[in-house]
Amino acid sequence: MELVIYKSNGEKSTRKVKLDKAIFEMEPNDHAIWLDTRQIMANRRQGTHSSKERNAIKGSRRKLRRQKGSGAARVGDIKNPIFRGGGRVFGPHPRDYGFKLNKKVKKLARRSALTYKIKDKEVLIVEDFSFNEPKTKNFLELLGHFDLTDQRTLLVLPETDENILLSARNIQNAKVINANNLNTYDILHANKLLIAESSIKEIEKILA
Repeated sequence: MELVIYKSNGEKSTRKVKLDKAIFEMEPNDHAIWLDTRQIMANRRQGTHSSKERNAIKGSRRKLRRQKGSGAARVGDIKNPIFRGGGRVFGPHPRDYGFKLNKKVKKLARRSALTYKIKDKEVLIVEDFSFNEPKTKNFLELLGHFDLTDQRTLLVLPETDENILLSARNIQNAKVINANNLNTYDILHANKLLIAESSIKEIEKILA
């Protein structure tokens, strides 16, 4: 498959880029996409939730009333979970939600996600560009040339460009990422993918 290369001002150039069929035109694997997305979201969870069980509550250990003869249910100390202010039963504790996923599965998921984006015509190839200085206005003008101001956009660069990165930092629906950090969640979350021309070779090299 060949895609037209656009200029940074939104105009079509006379050149085209040829995409690797094994990456951009494969048979998508939905289960691999689900696994990889689930792992990414699990790794982003802080897991800092915590609660105090009976042994962590401050209070007297004295038995509140005698075991029998009161006519009420038997109880222990004030830290009993059935009382207000008592310990919590089986409450949450800090934990790591991350889990292992094979590299081949993650590559398969990214190739599948890119294939879906190509099929839905949500990928634009842009000539390599840079900004002379970091300005949000410059990035907004770039998005405006492609009518993407109100859409979630992911810009994929071959390497870190501080001026572009800082220019997009304050735009809510825009994200800039390096080709080697491209992941399944970001691909699917974006409405449109803007891929710098030099990033294609990097993506193909990583996902080959």
